[in-house]
Amino acid sequence: MKNWKNAFVFVCLAMVTAAPKIQAQKDPGPRPGPAGAGGPYPTLNTNELFFFTQSLARFQEIDSVSGAIEAGSGLGPPYNGNSCSVCHSQPAVGGSSPGLTSPQNPVPNPQVALAALDNATNSVPAFIVSNGPVREARFIKKADGTTDGGVHDLYTIAGRTDAPGCRLAQPPFTRELAAGNVIFRIPTPLFGLGLVENTPDATLRKNLYSTESARNRLGIGGVFNTSANDGTITRFGWKAQNKSLLMFAGEAYNVEIGTSNELFPNQRAAVPGCVFDATPEDSTNIVNPNGGGTNGTASEMSSDIVNFAAFARLSAPPVPAPSTLSTQNGAQVFNRIGCALCHSPSLTTAASIYTGMSSVTYHPFSDFALHHMGPRLADGIIQGAAAADQFRTAPLWGAGQRLFFLHDGRASDLIEAILDHASGSTDCRSVPPSSSEANCASEANGVIQNFKTLTPTQMQDLLNFLRSL
Repeated sequence: MKNWKNAFVFVCLAMVTAAPKIQAQKDPGPRPGPAGAGGPYPTLNTNELFFFTQSLARFQEIDSVSGAIEAGSGLGPPYNGNSCSVCHSQPAVGGSSPGLTSPQNPVPNPQVALAALDNATNSVPAFIVSNGPVREARFIKKADGTTDGGVHDLYTIAGRTDAPGCRLAQPPFTRELAAGNVIFRIPTPLFGLGLVENTPDATLRKNLYSTESARNRLGIGGVFNTSANDGTITRFGWKAQNKSLLMFAGEAYNVEIGTSNELFPNQRAAVPGCVFDATPEDSTNIVNPNGGGTNGTASEMSSDIVNFAAFARLSAPPVPAPSTLSTQNGAQVFNRIGCALCHSPSLTTAASIYTGMSSVTYHPFSDFALHHMGPRLADGIIQGAAAADQFRTAPLWGAGQRLFFLHDGRASDLIEAILDHASGSTDCRSVPPSSSEANCASEANGVIQNFKTLTPTQMQDLLNFLRSL
C-alpha cells in the first residue's frame, strides 16, 4: 500500500458499508430437502469406501486437551473448535458453517457453547452469535504496526477441567474490533475436493486463458496463487493459499483446533502451564490404536490429518437440484452476463489412482484463480501471491444449501452477496501485492453492471439457478 493508514481506513469503512439493495426479486433461500452432499464418491471400490467411512468418523471426533474428557486429544492451548465437524457441517458433515436458519439442520453456532465447555472461562466475542456463521478471526496488523494476517483463536483452554493451571488469556478482541483491525473467515466446503486436487495445472491455465479476450472486455483479470517451493498452483482456502488437501487439513488442525501434527509439529502459544501433551499430538500410528498389535487398516494406522484429507478427497461433489425451465434460463443468464468467466462451470481431472475418478468432467463453478474484488470485500491480508483485495473464485457447487456467503459470512442473501462484488475504481490487475491500491476496482464491476440491467424475470431465474446448484 502506498499509504497504509488511509488505505486501511478506506477498507474498513467499505467493509461495513451496505451495498445498494435490489428489492424486486427474492433469493429463494437455502434449498430444502436432502443435502445431496457428504457421502462418498459413487464409484469407490470396497477398500476406498471403507477408508472414506473411517475417515468420516475421524473427522467428527471431538477433542479434549489430553483425551481424558472427550475421546480425541490435542485441543488448544488456543482453539476455534473442538472438532472438524464443528465448522464443516452445513448441509452435511464436510460442508460450511451451520446456523439457525438451516431448514435441514437448525442448530445454533456451536462456537457459542464452546466458550464454557468443560468449565472453560472464556467470554464469547461479540462477532460470534447463535444465528451467525462459524468464524475465525485474523488481525491485519500487529501492535507495532507491522503486518500480521494470522489467525487469533477465539478461545483458550484456561479454566478447563483438563487444563489445571493454564492462565492463557483470550486475544483482546474488543480493543482490536474498535480499532478496525479484525477480519473474519468462514469455513469453505470440502465436498468433491479430490476432483479439484487432481486437476492438472495445465488444465487450470488453459481454462483461464480460453476466456482471456472475453474477460478483458469486462475488466476481469485472474492469476494463480502458487507454491513457493515448486511453483505449482495452490488452490485451497479463501486465497488459494494451500497446495493440497493434506496441507489444508494439517494447517486447520493446528490453527483451528490447536493440535500439533506431522505437518505443523510445534504447539501454538506454548506458554508455561498450558502444555500438557508431547508433540506432535497427532502422528502416524506405529501400533494399531484399536487392536494393540502392529497390524491395522490404512485408516487406523494413519494420522488424523491423513484421514481428514482422505475424507475430503474421497467425498462426492454436491448434487444439484433437478433442472426446471427457470433454472435453465438462469444458467443462460449466468453465462451471458459474465459470471461464468470466473465461476467456470466445468473442469476435467487427470488420471487418478481412485476408482472412477480419472478424466472426470466436474462442475465446481470456479476457475480457482485469484481476482481483485475491490475495497468492499478487501480484508487487508496478503497470502502468497494473493493481495489484500484478492480472493480465489469461490466454487458455487453446493450454493443452493449454503447459509452464508463471501469470505467473512457477511451475507446470507444471494442478492446482497452479488452486489457486494462491486466496488473500487483503480485498475489493479497488474499491480503486485506489496503496492496494491486501496481503491482497486473489483474485477466483477462489469458483470455486476450487467446484473443490474436484467429484467425482473431474468434476475429471478438467475437466483433460482444459483439455488439449484
